[in-house]
Amino acid sequence: MSRTASVTRTTKETDVRVELNLDGGANSSSETGLPFFDHMLSQLGKHAGWDLSVACTGDLEVDGHHTAEDVGLALGQALKEALGDKAGVRRFASITVPLDEAAVEVALDLSGRTFVVYDVDVPTEMIGTFDTGLVEDFVRAFAQAAELTIHVRLRAGRSPHHVLEAAFKAMAKALGDACSLAGPAGVIPSTKGTL
Repeated sequence: MSRTASVTRTTKETDVRVELNLDGGANSSSETGLPFFDHMLSQLGKHAGWDLSVACTGDLEVDGHHTAEDVGLALGQALKEALGDKAGVRRFASITVPLDEAAVEVALDLSGRTFVVYDVDVPTEMIGTFDTGLVEDFVRAFAQAAELTIHVRLRAGRSPHHVLEAAFKAMAKALGDACSLAGPAGVIPSTKGTL
């Protein structure tokens, strides 16, 4: 069974291409025109254990919102497609990941139902050319398209860079765990028989 997906999303604001292999070798690359966002997306692929390639050209002369949101939507769609019927996946996962003074907790469920709790209160500021407020937009778009429930909570931290990097690493580790084929082969982990 190939757990891969290739998604292209083109609008008047962005052109996004995502290649995803859930059973890859943790090879990750990203080119969005927002270097800090690229760094975070690379963390996501690397620490989830996925092969992930993201390319996006967007209207960065306006701001980074459309890029962050549309990459989230395309990546979420790719994850949904790569998971297929979710037979054999672990489904649930949670972890707290530290980075220096920062610690972020993520709990998620590949439930087929979109719900987001994003409780990460960091100052809205620019890290290079990236607005820290866009991470929440990315998470919400990603969860919507992937049809998953995710809780992201800041446990400690003051540096926006450290907090957001801990958040992406925590999301990555939880996603990698939840998507792992650790359940009974061919069994969809739901009493309903579908997710």
